[in-house]
Amino acid sequence: MSPESKKLFNIIILGVSFMFIFTAFQTCGNIAQTVITNLNNTDFHGSGYTSMSIIYGVFSASNLVSPSVVAIVGPQLSMVISGIFYSLYIAVFIQPATWTFYTASVFIGIAAAVLWTAQGNCLTVNSDENTIGRNSGVFWALLQSSLFFGNLYIYFAWQGKTHISESDRRTVFIALTVISLVGTVLFFLIRKQEDTKAPGEEDSTNEILGDSSSAENKMVRAVAAFKKSIKLSFTKEIMLLSVTTAYTGLELTFFSGVYGTCIGAVNRFGSEEKSLIGLSGIFIGVGEILGGGLFGLLSKNNRFGRNPVVMLGIVVHFIAFYLIFFNMPNDAPIAPMEGTDDVAYMIPSKEVAIFCSFLLGLGDSCFNTQLLSILGFLYSEDSAPAFAIFKFVQSICAAVAYFYSNYFLLQWQLLIMVVVGFFGTITFFTVEWEAAAALAARGSDYSSI
Repeated sequence: MSPESKKLFNIIILGVSFMFIFTAFQTCGNIAQTVITNLNNTDFHGSGYTSMSIIYGVFSASNLVSPSVVAIVGPQLSMVISGIFYSLYIAVFIQPATWTFYTASVFIGIAAAVLWTAQGNCLTVNSDENTIGRNSGVFWALLQSSLFFGNLYIYFAWQGKTHISESDRRTVFIALTVISLVGTVLFFLIRKQEDTKAPGEEDSTNEILGDSSSAENKMVRAVAAFKKSIKLSFTKEIMLLSVTTAYTGLELTFFSGVYGTCIGAVNRFGSEEKSLIGLSGIFIGVGEILGGGLFGLLSKNNRFGRNPVVMLGIVVHFIAFYLIFFNMPNDAPIAPMEGTDDVAYMIPSKEVAIFCSFLLGLGDSCFNTQLLSILGFLYSEDSAPAFAIFKFVQSICAAVAYFYSNYFLLQWQLLIMVVVGFFGTITFFTVEWEAAAALAARGSDYSSI
């Protein structure tokens, strides 16, 4: 197998592994609040929103040290161990208790930071200036296929159900735990890249993937990775991209947790309200897969760079927010177990609700594929610290959003996303224009990015 074929194989295995793990985790996140609402008349008194807030809060703090962990353990083993913790979190729902639920939330937050830092490193190591756009799109399309499969099962399994029984819950979460473990095992198929650097030439990628196993060298690499993370945090490009990244954290919370809860709370959807959560997840996945695949395929022929894709993303999201504002009752995110009979500015429409799910997924893929691409392009020699900062900002904003989702009405959640999304688009444009100018100065073709 040629070096290029091996790199593409690694990207595909990386994407498929994440697809299995997040088929389980994203389906879990999409239905968690609905399942928990049906448990709260028992001894269990947890909150799905609070759990997600803990996860993303710990996730954000853990990103400060995750490059050091990846430096010591290595990216492949880091992803395997993290995948095990994802599986344990999902398994908690088989027989939930409040203390195990929140404890697992803390551990998966740590695991998530390590997992995504290792993923960013693996993506960059197996890409170059000409393939980072394609590989980002391929990975994203495979990852977001996860939204399709798990939610398809939920749609059919919960068809016509207004209450989720103990048997229904156990069946779903046993299956999701097994699926997550399959994805974890697949990480072992990723093949290590040979060192192609000249003797004496080093960068942070080699520091992360170095072969030396001595404790002293591992500690040196860990400290170096931590210092690079702090140093990169204060660069102009990272600070500007942090606004865009903050927006992806807010809208991630909305489409992965809040919106499904809103749909499940609308009593006017009748007996289909619970199964519509699964259908919503499917169409979010369709939007994500379409966007990731399309932008990955077009990246080689895109002479206009990343800005048009990000512009498409914000326009699509603004349309979705406008339709959701008119279609969904204002109290839907915080409705009680009985749901809500309120009406917004139109009679709630299932078709509009599902169309908005598709738009949320498509817009999210626009932002994330281009962020992955520009980070891999700008920081090819500092991939692990750069992706750790990206996930730090994204996860802390997701944590904040999950926290206020316990209290804010729908209109205020939408307004926050509109404001942050507007400014995030402008800051992304600024960084992209500077990247294009630097590329032109080197005499490279802009379409190569």
